[in-house]
Amino acid sequence: MKFANDIRKTRIDSRLGPITLAATDKGLAGLWFDDQKHQPPWQDWTVQDDDPVLQQATVELREYFDGQRTEFSVPLDLQGGTPFQQSVWQALVHVPYGVCTTYGTLSAALDHPKAVRAVGAAVGRNPLGIIVPCHRVLGADGSLTGYAGGLGRKAALLQLEARTAPRSLFA
Repeated sequence: MKFANDIRKTRIDSRLGPITLAATDKGLAGLWFDDQKHQPPWQDWTVQDDDPVLQQATVELREYFDGQRTEFSVPLDLQGGTPFQQSVWQALVHVPYGVCTTYGTLSAALDHPKAVRAVGAAVGRNPLGIIVPCHRVLGADGSLTGYAGGLGRKAALLQLEARTAPRSLFA
């Protein structure tokens, strides 16, 4: 993944562990748990706790974890990926709160029905977990498959949404 030179970060605590948030002038560009796979070298990025995008993301994440938010409105900057990855991440944004989909369904929706593995790889490289809800993607049999933040976190996020969503169905 490539990130802009103007990137800045903040760190927040969550009930699932510490999170690093990153933003550019275009929007939120990253959200990673400390032990998450596929992290960029964010340690050298400038800390800017008063950045408006980072502050908005922090508030919205707290509301999400408190069961008070089902949609995020913070602007996003998904330019860190390839055009294909970006298309997958944009599709993930449209998976509703409390609803799960499968890699195959997502592939078909992107007009790439045979690219299930490529879609899975792009989902795994999602730089904005939770806000770009890759945790809502399950295996074809409904199993919890891969999550860069760990399967325990994926299960916890799905449980949170199941408690507060009007209903949970496969998309």
